[in-house]
Amino acid sequence: MANVLICDDERDIVSALKIYLSSEGYNLFEAYTGREAIDIVRKNEIHLILMDIMMPELDGISATAKLREECNVPIILLTAKSEDTDKVLGLNVGADDYITKPFNPVEVLARVRSQLRRYTSLGGITQKPSRVVIGGIVLDDEAKTVTVDGENVSLTPMEYNILALLMQHPGRVYSSAQIYEQVWNESAMGSESAVAVHIRHLREKIEITPSEPRYLKVVWGLGYKIEPQNGG
Repeated sequence: MANVLICDDERDIVSALKIYLSSEGYNLFEAYTGREAIDIVRKNEIHLILMDIMMPELDGISATAKLREECNVPIILLTAKSEDTDKVLGLNVGADDYITKPFNPVEVLARVRSQLRRYTSLGGITQKPSRVVIGGIVLDDEAKTVTVDGENVSLTPMEYNILALLMQHPGRVYSSAQIYEQVWNESAMGSESAVAVHIRHLREKIEITPSEPRYLKVVWGLGYKIEPQNGG
């Protein structure tokens, strides 16, 4: 069963989330600052993190950025409606999703299940070959690895799923809404900024010159595609 870390400085919120998640049988860990969360992740095998943004000692944005230097477990930010700017910032530093307070228990469980499913099996993309090669990029879906020109590339689960979707359909243009619906598995309303952030991070990791991409191209007004390569 998955190990889920809940990090929020408000103990009532931690208690409420524990009630929601315990019904699913998850092994639950709790932290009340960003520093505590990092310490728990370093000492335990954590499969998903629910991370509040506003916390003492080390806020959720800073903690997420630090964790992304060390691991790729899914991170779902817990945000207030007034923290829209922080949501985008959180995605920029590596968060995979966010949930707005006050929580709907059904939504919390659905998002946690969705992220864990992608992290453990990355099964959001169906009928996919186990190994895809396009130019110097090799995506091995059995090993869940990506190499570029022979060098391993560390991707978050969402980055991996977006890359897999595009690589398995080279040349096909996907709109931001289509990418969001297939990778996040939910309605794409207001999804453009989230997809754009992940696309930018992917470019930084797989392109020699991100501003002049060889592989991950934008088709203005339409969406994104992986450019087929000769021999790939």
